Amino acid sequence: MSEAAGATAEQMEFQAEVGRLLDLMVHSVYSEKEVFLRELISNASDACDKLRYAALTDTALASEATDFKISIQPNKADRTVTITDNGIGMSREDMVANLGTIARSGTAAFVEQLSGDEKKDANLIGQFGVGFYSAFMVAERVNVVSRKAGESVAHAWESDGRGSFSISPAEREATGTTITLHLREDDGEFLEGYRLRSIIKTYSDHIAIPVALVEESAEGEEAKEPETVNAASALWTRPKSEITDEQYKEFYHHVGHAFDEPYHTIHWRAEGTIEYSALLFLPGAKPFDLFHPDRKNALKLYVRRVYITEGVEDLLPGWLRFLKGVVDSEDLPLNLSREMLQNNPVVRQIRNGLTRRVVSELTTKAEKEPEEFVGFWENFGAVIKEGLYEDQANKDALLKLSRFRSTKRDGWISLAEYVEGMAENQTAIYTIAGDDIDALKRSPQLEGFAAKGVEVLLLTDPVDEFWTSTVQEFGGKPFKSATRAGDDLSQIKAADAPEKDEAEPEGAIGNVIAAFKLALGEAVKDVRVSDRLTDSACCLVADENDMDLHLERMMRHHGQKVERAPRILELNPRHTLVKRLSEKLEGGEAVDAAEDYAFLLLDQARIVEGEPLPDPTAFAQRMARVMEGSVG
Repeated sequence: MSEAAGATAEQMEFQAEVGRLLDLMVHSVYSEKEVFLRELISNASDACDKLRYAALTDTALASEATDFKISIQPNKADRTVTITDNGIGMSREDMVANLGTIARSGTAAFVEQLSGDEKKDANLIGQFGVGFYSAFMVAERVNVVSRKAGESVAHAWESDGRGSFSISPAEREATGTTITLHLREDDGEFLEGYRLRSIIKTYSDHIAIPVALVEESAEGEEAKEPETVNAASALWTRPKSEITDEQYKEFYHHVGHAFDEPYHTIHWRAEGTIEYSALLFLPGAKPFDLFHPDRKNALKLYVRRVYITEGVEDLLPGWLRFLKGVVDSEDLPLNLSREMLQNNPVVRQIRNGLTRRVVSELTTKAEKEPEEFVGFWENFGAVIKEGLYEDQANKDALLKLSRFRSTKRDGWISLAEYVEGMAENQTAIYTIAGDDIDALKRSPQLEGFAAKGVEVLLLTDPVDEFWTSTVQEFGGKPFKSATRAGDDLSQIKAADAPEKDEAEPEGAIGNVIAAFKLALGEAVKDVRVSDRLTDSACCLVADENDMDLHLERMMRHHGQKVERAPRILELNPRHTLVKRLSEKLEGGEAVDAAEDYAFLLLDQARIVEGEPLPDPTAFAQRMARVMEGSVG
């Protein structure tokens, strides 16, 4: 026995997140177990691509980076399926990192969403992608032997997927990885050559590296030659007319490590000053880590069919980080490093070309298939709106693409539809921002707009606060927040409004305003009569030049030190409470209680806005005094 074979295996525990995923894999939450082979072939292909690129800069690896191939070999007697590649391989540290840990942004948050509901969890894992761990859908035990390019020592990894794995020294003549799956009793179908051949053709025909099936020979027959099952050509280099929808879909699964179906496929070749091929996919489902700060795009960069790298920030704007696919350049050098990609003029031109093409395709989809586009917008609209303030070149096109909820319609509308439905004499596009759409609809600040038939856009994505502060107008109509004091609705008449006989005597309401200003002091910026209220007694609004209420609250929630700006308290002179208070103050009554009334109404407005009360004890005491007076 060799020294490597006799070495003691080191036992290690899986990362908690891996253990949770493996439990779901072992219990087979997927109905289509066959995807395990797709995932393992995809990983093998990536390993070959990485070695090919590493050999460009490390001449010592050049002799190993040749004749790339992947083989699949079933063994009925042992009930095993073995997947072998001659790619870059793994060191001991790589095995711990790649096979025992999920080093992916947002993983912990993702695992917290797993509930024990198999149907729900299957959908979540579909968003995550399972890669190597899918092997445990069919295998009761998995062995991996790998030797990293440039190293002389190989290592073996083994696990039954039940919480731990072992790593030990091993022997392997050449660089690469061999994965052996010991199949469960009820998964014997994957030992059959015809079944494996069908899976490879279905899921991996697009893999640019030969995938060979090495079938067992019947007793007395000569050994069968390995059979290359897939087409083994780069899909993006082939004419669109030769590629089926199914092939596009499976390439999307491969390149994006995704389980959903693409919403839209974009495939073209750019020719001219620079030349490149692009095969891009707009996902059909939202990934769980879409808003995680560490997330990178899933776009792979090739140069003349040679894999270079993935997730290049300079190749796509941040607001397109959900895009998946491949870009293959004819003009970039093969020995390209990540540092060389930064501020590279060719990369910049490719980025502009990709962005323009995606915006154009989305515009066409929105016009021709509006209902399907709404589904896409619900998944990715919040990210696309980042482009409204980050991407000046495409801002106008993105504004036309943007869809919104509003106070007057149940579905999503475009800005063009909003402008078309504006009330007579309305000159602005009104918005209101908040965390919850139902709470926004109940906001007292919208009462006057509703009474006059003025539609207000309901903004609930955090990004809305930023783009609305930088995008000034659409179609000549300025954007205005419904929570600001400067919004004058007096020029817009309600369709069923009577002639103006509803004004309050200036002296009566003036007494209330004067008393409230005196009582509240610097707690508010001003007290004034409201045009916007119809049912509520009061509300808080921001001054025209102050930060919007929701933006200030959101920034404080994220730990930013924002000084609380005093707000304007608006009173509804037509509300019964305010009328009665006006009458009492005008008659010399309730003067002593004016301060309690003022602060109670101010606190009421704060509560409606979702603001914390600065002094809950004082609020309770005032409420008790007013209730005591009422009972008396």
